[in-house]
Amino acid sequence: MAKETKDNRLEKIRERLKEFPTGPGLYFMKGTGQKVLYIGKAGNLRSRVASYFQPGADLMTSRGPKIIEMLDKVKSVDYLETANEVDAVLKEARLIKDVRPPYNTNLTDDKSFPYLEITTGDDFPGVYITRKPREKGSRLFGPFVVASDLRQTLVVLQKIFKFRTCKLDISTENHKRRFFRPCILYSIKQCTAPCADLISWKNYTKIIADLTRFLKSKRSTVIRQWKKKMDEAAGRMRYEEAALYRDRIKLIERLDQRGLPDEHVQPEVFASDPANALEQLQKKLNYPEPIRIIEGIDIAHISGAEAVGSLVKFIDGRPFKAGYRRFRIKTVEGIDDYAMIAEVVKRRYKYALKGQELWPDLVLIDGGLGQLNAARQALKEMNAPELNIAALAKREEEIYIKDSNTPLKLPRTSPALKLLQYVRDEAHRFAQHYHHLLRKKSALNDE
Repeated sequence: MAKETKDNRLEKIRERLKEFPTGPGLYFMKGTGQKVLYIGKAGNLRSRVASYFQPGADLMTSRGPKIIEMLDKVKSVDYLETANEVDAVLKEARLIKDVRPPYNTNLTDDKSFPYLEITTGDDFPGVYITRKPREKGSRLFGPFVVASDLRQTLVVLQKIFKFRTCKLDISTENHKRRFFRPCILYSIKQCTAPCADLISWKNYTKIIADLTRFLKSKRSTVIRQWKKKMDEAAGRMRYEEAALYRDRIKLIERLDQRGLPDEHVQPEVFASDPANALEQLQKKLNYPEPIRIIEGIDIAHISGAEAVGSLVKFIDGRPFKAGYRRFRIKTVEGIDDYAMIAEVVKRRYKYALKGQELWPDLVLIDGGLGQLNAARQALKEMNAPELNIAALAKREEEIYIKDSNTPLKLPRTSPALKLLQYVRDEAHRFAQHYHHLLRKKSALNDE
């Protein structure tokens, strides 16, 4: 009977695979209760996923024992199409960090994809590869999926535009620069040496503007010129020169193997040192004990449809991804954010009430006074202990706290406010991400 059940299960999966597209995207192996066991990417979704379920396939050799163990638990499969393979790589990394499927062993840490950063806030902007961009005063391109390609491409770009890549603090007001001796990059014509006042601010600014336009465009003019030179060199049997242009073309074309900063968000990249923020937050909220565990809650829906809630956990000011939770709203119909927040609060803290989990030091709700009171009332109905709860409203960035109708306003530069914004924005991102996936495809389900 067990064998017949297994055969029926595999047959249903194989039938489902006939509906899979042949383009790029993500696939989801799902077990009991639709729990996501594994997330993978593929250039051809149907072919890739079908290879797991081919009769007679030697999965032990090709995939290993962990995958065989996982496949025994798979009840269904699903997919999410992406625009291209680069989009699939970036979405896979984000979802694995957020969902943390038990059979994904890679990409679960805080390793991030690099950006190309132009420090536009400087008098003479530099161009760098970074995994830790500035908080402000820079223009980002990326994230890029292959760091080694990006490093090689930066060398080619510098030969074309001759921008600086040094970390020197170069000011237009420093007239002693003309006595400075430039580095070897100036001698080999890869930098215009603004450090030594060998180029005017106006001309250097034009170089950066041209580079920015080049990175935003299709770069077809440069590629067309190089292809012409490559063909000419090959026609004269100067094959090394032709190969040089060929390699440059490939590197420039790989500039398109990137995501968009606003679409492929890497929130862990923009985190700052939280120690001062936590200390300041304790003082501003007048708490007697240090704040270590902060949990943020948010709701996402469109006119009440596909409503979801999110909970993110921060420990010592940094995201603790294993503590993230998603909730598909079950008990609320229509548009009622207060009731949705109350549902998430009750479902989340029933475990702490049973002594199975720790209570947080601070609960942060995305919203205003109404959302704050909804969370407090939900805890009161549970007979839960009085928690430290705050709500952070958008636009004015006002902080509402219990027992006060007057919001607390902190300076925009306050480390305490920036930490609360990080928690709030991460809860919002996590809720919206899940919500959009539900709208596109019911690929991920409530845990």
